[in-house]
Amino acid sequence: MTNVTTPTYTKAGTKATTAAKLDTSIFGIEVANHELLKQAYTTYLANGRENHAVTKTRGLVSGGGKKPWKQKGTGRARFGSSRNPIWRGGGIVFGPTGNENYSKDLNVKAKRTAIRQALSLANESGKLIIIEDFDAKDGKAATAAKFLSKIEATGRVLLVVSDKDALVQRATNNLVGVKATHAHYVNVFDVMNADKIVMSQKALEVVTEWLKTDAKAVKPAAAKESK
Repeated sequence: MTNVTTPTYTKAGTKATTAAKLDTSIFGIEVANHELLKQAYTTYLANGRENHAVTKTRGLVSGGGKKPWKQKGTGRARFGSSRNPIWRGGGIVFGPTGNENYSKDLNVKAKRTAIRQALSLANESGKLIIIEDFDAKDGKAATAAKFLSKIEATGRVLLVVSDKDALVQRATNNLVGVKATHAHYVNVFDVMNADKIVMSQKALEVVTEWLKTDAKAVKPAAAKESK
């Protein structure tokens, strides 16, 4: 297993003396084709889509019980109801019923590969910040905001922890642009949309153990020659 190092911050927000080691089969692979990333991204959105749109067919629209005009002798086309779909105020044909299934499937191996690609791109862009631990003992949002500001985690921040307890939830709930998640629930959507990814040391171990299972077939990115 090949490792690369990245600066680590302490609980107080200062740079630690030792740097965190990142597995290049997870955080340093070459992403030549972004099609899998797009597929994982759209799958996440599709599976989270709520189906609330419902239209009424001609049988569900109220009124229209009386025949608009007699069948013959008027010179007009025959109609049995003013709720006919071709009339204004009539029913809708082939509209959403609320029973549509928009979910998509993505196998586990492809999903993990996509997450590794997203993390590699994030690490390459300098979005990844490793911290020794996220201290949320008091559960105060002000303390969490001060810490994130100190380590220069601004914008949309994804906070990855090994234990998302009630205190972590309370400390981050009211912080605009900050989302706390458990290491096992890291996904392509959150990683791609984050400006900064703050990951605790224990969470890094969990993510590494989780994603290295089938990472042997992944080709690490070629090391860049130093000028």
